[in-house]
Parts: sequence; C-alpha cells; structure tokens
Amino acid sequence: MSAVSASSTTSGSLKLDPVRALQHALYRAAKADPGRRFHALGDKVHRRDVLRRAWVTVRRNNGAPGIDATTLAEVEEYGVDRLLDEVAAELREGCWRPLPARRVFIPKPGSVEQRPLSIPSVRDRIVQAALKIVLEPVFEADMLPCSFGFRPRRGAHDALQVLVDEAWRGRHWVVETDIANCFEAIPHEKLMQSVEERVVDRSVLKLLRAMLRAGVMEDGQVRRPVSGTPQGGVISPLLANVYLHRLDRAWSTREHGVLVRYADDAVVMCASREQAEAALERLRNLLAELGLEPKAAKTRIVHLRVGGEGFDFLGFHHRWVASRPHGNRRPVAFLARWPSARAMQHARDRIRELTDRRRLLRPVKVIVEDVNAFLRGWAAYFRFGNSAHVFDQIGSYARMRIGGFLAKKHRRTRKFGWAVVAFAAQDSLGLITLHGTVVAPRPFRDWRGRPNAGGERRR
Repeated sequence: MSAVSASSTTSGSLKLDPVRALQHALYRAAKADPGRRFHALGDKVHRRDVLRRAWVTVRRNNGAPGIDATTLAEVEEYGVDRLLDEVAAELREGCWRPLPARRVFIPKPGSVEQRPLSIPSVRDRIVQAALKIVLEPVFEADMLPCSFGFRPRRGAHDALQVLVDEAWRGRHWVVETDIANCFEAIPHEKLMQSVEERVVDRSVLKLLRAMLRAGVMEDGQVRRPVSGTPQGGVISPLLANVYLHRLDRAWSTREHGVLVRYADDAVVMCASREQAEAALERLRNLLAELGLEPKAAKTRIVHLRVGGEGFDFLGFHHRWVASRPHGNRRPVAFLARWPSARAMQHARDRIRELTDRRRLLRPVKVIVEDVNAFLRGWAAYFRFGNSAHVFDQIGSYARMRIGGFLAKKHRRTRKFGWAVVAFAAQDSLGLITLHGTVVAPRPFRDWRGRPNAGGERRR
C-alpha cells in the first residue's frame, strides 16, 4: 500500500470512528507541545460515544462483579443505554462517587504466593475505562521506548527483542529486578503530581482522586490507604506507567546501560560488571526517590556466558548458549530463550486441572477441547523462542494426562488409555500438536519477522 493510500485509509477510519479521532487529536496536541497542560478534558470523559466505547471494553473483559454484586448480565438486563445515561449525568453534574473495590486474592502462576486483586463495580469500571480513553493518548505522547507494558501497539515480545539485540551488541551483564508491591506502594500525592504535569482539568483530577481514595473492602472492612493504584482497576496500569515514567526519563543509557521495563518488571543490559553494579545502584536510588524499592529476592546481576547461569523475564528463561557445530561452520553464541520453570509448572498445573478426575462425567471430546484451548493460548505466546524441546515435553504431558483421563473414565489401565491416545485414536483424539510451531528469535529482526528499525547502534 502506498503512503498516500495508507494515509487516506487512516484518515477515513478516523472520520468513521469519532472516539479514535478524539484520541488521535489529543495525542498530536500532546506530542507537538511537550510542555502543554490540558485544561479541558472532563467534557470528553462523559461524551456518550466515549462511554459506549468504555462499556464495550468492560464487557469484552468479562470481569466479576464488585461489592454491589451487579453482574454484566444484570447491566444488560437493566439496559446499557439507560445505565450510560445515568453515568453521564452523574459525571456531568459532578456527583459520581465510586464504591470501594472488592478485594480478592488469586494465586500467582507457578508459585505459592497470592496476588491481591481489587475488583471495582461495573459502573466504576466504565468510568475508569472512559477516563483511560481520554488520558492515555496525552501521556502516551511522552512515554519512552524503554517502556513496554500496557501500552498501545507495544507488548512483551517487543521488549524481549531488545534483549536479543543488545546481547548481540555485546551487553552481556544483566541487572534483573522487580519493583516490590509496585501497584500497592505508589504514593497517591506523588502520583497526582505526575498526572498534573500534563493534566490540570479540575474535574478530571477530582475523578482520579476519588478513584484512588475509594479504597477496598476486605473481610467486611473498608480500607482507604494513602498509597497504591490497585491491580484490577481498568486505569491502574496507565497510572503506574505515568508514575514510573519518572524512572524512565531519569535513566541514562550511555552511563548505565539499556533499560527495558515492562510495568514493574525491569532488566538493564550492560557492557561490564562495573556498569551493571552502577546501574543497580542507580535503580535503587531512583526507586527510593519514588517511594519504591526493588524486590530483594528478584534482584541480582547475571553474566551471560556459555555454560553460565541465565535469568527469567516475562515468562521466559534467557541464557547465552552456543550453536551446535555444523560442517565447517564455527559455533555461534547467542541469547536463547524458552519457557521458564515457573511457566512450565503453570502449564502442567493447568493441564492437570483440566483433566482432573472431578471432570470424569464430561465427554472426552470436551476435555480435549479445553486442553486445546489452553495449549493454543500458551503456545501462541511462547512459540517466539527456542522452545521446541519444551513444547515436546508439554505436548507429551498433555497426551499422558488425556490418556490417564480416558483410562479412569472407562475403568481401564493407564497403559490402555495411553495406547488409545498414541495409536488407536485418529489424530490423538483431536489433541493439537505443538511440533513445528516455534519461531526462533533473530537479532535486529522483530518477532513478526520484520527488520528491526532500531537495529542501528545505540549510544
């Protein structure tokens, strides 16, 4: 497609979608003037088309009810347009007040730890989504290339590609860290100061303060802490990025190495041990200024070398390895990655859960479909790596569990079940295969296979 036709297509789509046109205009205005502070945003939050888009976002996520126990289905029965009209009126009149979020704890995949999750009511999620639609383009204009988490058109695989590129350039000393309780520890006042660098609309700031002060209900008690943008809120990832942008812009790549941050997970690629130690000290100091600190158990310096240890980041284990000799070709060392031990354990746990004896009354076909659905999602993420051997392990484990399920269902031996899956049944009862789906990463070629525009040497 030519540049002219691509431009006209984009222009046409913006005309057809007024919400996207609004976001595009806000982004361009913020990008054109980095010092601009926006005074008139509140009227855009309660625009009917913005609230409708916010509802679509909330409905797509299909979340649980908040403390008012109102479900998405009940909202649809009540009337979505009716609810949006009420929310718009409350926002317009300045009388909208959020309810405390419902606090639940969910297990972290592959860990005994539990993650606190705060679930706002459906009405409050709609308001948060509408506010995010308006604010995100303003702050996105300022975000730096080192930030990848919860941003439009950027994701985990983009961050992972930077590691491959920088390791190929010779940055073999890695600082890995995780900000301790980041979403719960961000001080409200400092967060609002970060927001006010770009937004001074009083109605919008009032909305944000109300959201932050709404608190959470746990064990029948409402707590209103003075810190935290609780995980589970629609707008929380954006607010965390706005606050951690202070870390990004204070970072010096020339002095301390290449920072790669995905929300509260961070890696710094360095050229020497001295630089890595200086980078870690710089990270600690910058986080302390923000009222945060690195998680001690997940903070360390790793030297990438053949036969050495590796590190985990974004679900993958990364390690410097040498290719196998082939003919007259000399082995080549490179940064390989495959699913981490925690990611593998999560996959096994989920497959075991889906093939548990408590589901014996369900048809085998349903069990296979459930396992396939999980494997497709899991493999779609981890296929962009050196994951062939690991995929074989998970595929074998899935076949073994399906065979065991079949044996229990028909009260036969495990050998019978495994034989049916492996030989007797056509296509292993329909269980998908992960063989041949892996895409190995390449330096300066992004995970989609396109040349990496950032392939020039960083200074």
